[in-house]
Amino acid sequence: MRTPTTPGHIGLSVRDLSRSIPFYTTTFALDLVHRGEAHGTRFAFLGAGGDVTLTLWEQPAGAPGLHHLAFRTDSIAELHQAETRLKGLGASLVYDGVVPHAEGSSSGGLFFTDPDGIRLELCVAHGVGGTAPVSGAPSCGFF
Repeated sequence: MRTPTTPGHIGLSVRDLSRSIPFYTTTFALDLVHRGEAHGTRFAFLGAGGDVTLTLWEQPAGAPGLHHLAFRTDSIAELHQAETRLKGLGASLVYDGVVPHAEGSSSGGLFFTDPDGIRLELCVAHGVGGTAPVSGAPSCGFF
């Protein structure tokens, strides 16, 4: 029996990160977990107790809105089963299978789009090995 996925985090594209961070941290009582810049894109991870629930991706010239939606699974095995199901549906994965969120990270996931081009992620908190597909940046921000 398959275990249902649960919401992981929501990624939003925003125009001004320095304006959006205080808005979201104050409005939803979130902490700034991590802030960075890679490949010319500034980003911030917000959450509580170290768990990331919202990611912000600065895209000054782009349209604000959903960047990507992530769902959590409980195990690497579930990610591999999901990969098989996605391939059976004809979905194309952005990266080659399950990849780490960043270099040296144990967390990671599958990155893909739905039939309408909405960016999605199935992720797991630990157990992912290998090389990150994007050097020096979070995999979920650059697909």
